Parts: sequence; C-alpha cells; structure tokens
Amino acid sequence: MNDDPRKKRGEPPLRHPEKAGRPDAPVLRKPPWIRVKAPGSKAWAETSGLLKDAGLATVCQEASCPNIGECWEKKHATFMIMGEICTRACAFCNVATGLPTRLDPTEPGRVAKATRALGLSHVVVTSVDRDDLDDGGAGHFAETIAAIRSACPETTIEVLTPDFFRKPGALERVVAAGPDVFNHNLETVPSLYVTVRPGARYFHSLRLLQRAKELNPSVFTKSGVMVGLGESRLEVMQVMDDMRSADIDFITIGQYLQPTRKHHAIARFVTPEEFESLKTLAYAKGFLYVASSPLTRSSHHAGDDFAKLRAARATLHA
Repeated sequence: MNDDPRKKRGEPPLRHPEKAGRPDAPVLRKPPWIRVKAPGSKAWAETSGLLKDAGLATVCQEASCPNIGECWEKKHATFMIMGEICTRACAFCNVATGLPTRLDPTEPGRVAKATRALGLSHVVVTSVDRDDLDDGGAGHFAETIAAIRSACPETTIEVLTPDFFRKPGALERVVAAGPDVFNHNLETVPSLYVTVRPGARYFHSLRLLQRAKELNPSVFTKSGVMVGLGESRLEVMQVMDDMRSADIDFITIGQYLQPTRKHHAIARFVTPEEFESLKTLAYAKGFLYVASSPLTRSSHHAGDDFAKLRAARATLHA
C-alpha cells in the first residue's frame, strides 16, 4: 500500500505541470490554509455602496480577489482605471478581454474623491492593459495621480501599471507624475510566459521596473509573482535574482488561484511553510521588504507594507 505523504499532511496531490494548462485537468480542492471568510459585513457593504455610487471599478471585484472581504471591511480598495475591458487575454486573469471603451475624463477626479471619502492614507491605482491607446494609458495614470495629490495631499500613492509595451515615453510620463511606489508584476517565471502571459515579454517587464528606478531613484519599485502554476523552486529563485539585478525593492509572492475552468489550471497548492522559506530566501537576496503567503496579493495590506518598506529604507541609510 503506497500512502501519499502529502495526503497525510492534509495537502492536495501534485499535478503534472504538463497538464496544468489543459481544460480537462481536474480542479484541485482548496486546502484549509487557502479558504477565506465570505464578505458581507456592514463596513463591507458601506465600501461597496460608496464605490458603486462613484461609478468606479476595482481590481478587487474584477480579478475576483480572495481578500475582498477583509480589505473592504477595513475600507481599503484598489481602484482599476480605464474601464473594465482589457486588450490582453492572460491565462491567469479574470478581467474581461475585448474592445475597451473610451477613456472617461472625469475618472481621475472621481478616484480622488473616493480616496478622500474612504479616508485612505495609502491608495493603490491599477488598470487594464490599453494597447489600443498611443500611450497605453500613461496620461490617464498621470492625471489620476495629480487629482489624488490635489484632493489628498497626505495620501501616499502606489501605481500598478501595465507593461507599456511599444509605448515610447509612457513610463517616463507616469514616473514624472511622482507616485511613491511603482509596481509592475512579472507574474510568473520566463518559461511559463507563452502559456500564462502570452502578450507580454519577461525581459521587457524587468527592464520597465529597472528604468523606473533609474528615472527616479527615490521611488520604491515593487513586483510580484504567483506560484503553483507549474514553475520550479529554482526558477522562482532566478526571478528573485533578476529582480534584484533590476534594483527592485519589494517582492510579493502568492498562490495562483484558478478563476474558472477556462483559465490556466493550478499545478499545485504551495504550503505556508514553503512560502516562509521563499520569504527567507528573498530577504537573503537583498529585498527591502517581502510579502510571501498563500493569500498575498499585490495590493493586500499595501498601506501597512508601504510603512514597513519606508522604515526599512530609513534603517538601511541610517
């Protein structure tokens, strides 16, 4: 009798990576450490109502974030600008793909007004990919940053941008607007880009982050990866090294969760112990701050993480 040691530890079985992208691969059952409380508190409803009244989209909803209950209960939300339709079709993402709508010139002001209404001391602004625009939406990001600065001068601003692939001058315009944190996610290891992130280029994304730091050495740079897609531990370690070579300050590492059966399947669930091990490795490689856990997402606890990030830099230069 061959007892599976993973089963004894309460972990799901490993799935063959070569089957991970197939729609006929069985959906893995979530382990206990990945389950979250369903949203529905009074504070959550208030946040939902405020965002609905403002006519704003959030990545919390559009990407089916598992932390939406926790974040909205604390009146934290990540604004997703430039519409709810993306020009890319990444295999991991639950945002709709198609022909986007025109940019709304009132949106930057509405984001700023909602930031003030929610009382955010740190705000995260992201967007869909807008390959249809000459500047990839960089101007809209800059206008949103300016509107928030005007309405909430004490609020720190984090942007999570697209890769601005083949959009000359786009990155420069966003960095010139003065965000406190420039974030762009690498998402996965290079070997999986063709199936997970086919519209992007790994080394272009890496260079984007490096260039942001070159343009403004004081800006904090941040990037994230998902695990459980079929990557190896060595590949994740190599991504860490690549990030440090690009002078990235902050890395987030979280478990990939399959939005629907049509999306890239989960190869395996990574244990909390493995996430702690990856965190230790990342700190050893020189990151100023590391967030690594099954439910870690780019904007989860972003405000608290920013405070720790800033304190880590101050300590380093003391």
